[in-house]
Amino acid sequence: MDSLDLQVLAQARDWFAADHKVWLVTVIETWGSAPRPPGALLTLRGDGLVIGSVSGGCVEDDLIDRVRHGERVDAPSLITYGITKEEAARFGLPCGGNLRLVQEPLRDIAWVDEILARTARHELVARRLDLETNTVTVEAASRGEAFEFDGHTLRAVFGPRWRMLVIGAGQLSRVLAQMALPLDFEVTCCDPREEYHLTWDVPGTHFSKSMPDDVVAEMQLDPHSAVVAVTHDPKLDDMVLLEALKSPAFYVGALGSRGNTAKRKERLAMFDLTPAEIGRLHGPIGLDLGGKTPAEIAVAILAEIIAVRNGVALVQKKQGSAMPTTA
Repeated sequence: MDSLDLQVLAQARDWFAADHKVWLVTVIETWGSAPRPPGALLTLRGDGLVIGSVSGGCVEDDLIDRVRHGERVDAPSLITYGITKEEAARFGLPCGGNLRLVQEPLRDIAWVDEILARTARHELVARRLDLETNTVTVEAASRGEAFEFDGHTLRAVFGPRWRMLVIGAGQLSRVLAQMALPLDFEVTCCDPREEYHLTWDVPGTHFSKSMPDDVVAEMQLDPHSAVVAVTHDPKLDDMVLLEALKSPAFYVGALGSRGNTAKRKERLAMFDLTPAEIGRLHGPIGLDLGGKTPAEIAVAILAEIIAVRNGVALVQKKQGSAMPTTA
């Protein structure tokens, strides 16, 4: 699950706490080219307000109309759209795609609070819904587990937000941070240099003027974390790499030419890093898109990070850089 699903849960909790009637709608199965995957969430308020998405817009309108016209389900219910070509055309499901949903009334928010609290602590958790009793339990989950539905029980996995630690507060870092936010990253920029940290002004990000290795220790990097070193200052970049390459972070990259990257790896080998840990370094950083401007370079870096996060082969990688591992 991405942060949008956590936002849906947070909004559902707030509406419920304000004494509104609230329903959760979950995609349980898709056919054809339905645009939202199993597990996608939407929350619906009694007056028709909605947060989240299960289809990209077409089915949401029908769900809103149902509520506004008094159709209020009081137990988990299965809903199917797109059984016929006519219905697919009516609801805008492309290529005749079908969509199955579970709509459930929200009756208790203790489990919502638990999920939001545990994911904020960077835990992976699963929500298990029993459709017959409308009871929800929250349990620990493991990486790689997917959404499950057996006709009676729904199990959806919720994980911590993806995090990106950017070392350096220059122009490239600003553009990189701005682009990373809508890609579902919580961004922290670290730069102890006064001439840089005084001018950081990217809304929605965190900033630290501590030393990079201290920030790595404070963040407790996990498999949902990416580290990008772009200061061009070995004293700062190498400092974070020495710690990040030993961490579970799914991506660690550093800006620099092939020659500089080779020298950096030689320096790293002088410390307590194994060849395998040094081999995790993505450098030269980013896909080889031929970019020159900060925005183009940021696109190349983020394209590589997204590919690694999704476990996609980096067919345009620069020679000598790390190959992806499953995020």
